[in-house]
Amino acid sequence: MSEKSAGTVSAPQPDKKYPLPKLSAPKMPRGTLYRGNTGMWSWVLHRITGVAIFFFLLVHILDTALVRVSPEAYNAVINQYKTPIMGLGELGLVVAIGFHALNGLRIILIDFWSVGPRYHKLMFVVVILLWIVLLVGFTPRHLMHVFGG
Repeated sequence: MSEKSAGTVSAPQPDKKYPLPKLSAPKMPRGTLYRGNTGMWSWVLHRITGVAIFFFLLVHILDTALVRVSPEAYNAVINQYKTPIMGLGELGLVVAIGFHALNGLRIILIDFWSVGPRYHKLMFVVVILLWIVLLVGFTPRHLMHVFGG
């Protein structure tokens, strides 16, 4: 009677022709658009500015709707918007809209231009420089208006 027929099973012998693969942890990809580099930070800032703009629009729609409910309440809210704190909030809104718009154009170029992903870091630098130039032109004039200068 053979071993197989007796109910015992022998350990499988490793096949020399097809060796078993070695198991190891996967390597972290390097050089992707995200992973803490320029692409990730532009993604994070784009989402933050988008959410901030969304909440501004929500509040703006609600305060404008007050005119139908109570014109006196609407006037009271509008008068609150004329304070210096709200003037700084308007500056923050322009900062968010400016970055969001310019970075959105950058994202469109990355998605639809065949060499866009190759130049995404350069385009981010251009976005930041354009954004700063626009803010340098807007900020002093706006702050003079807010603080009565």
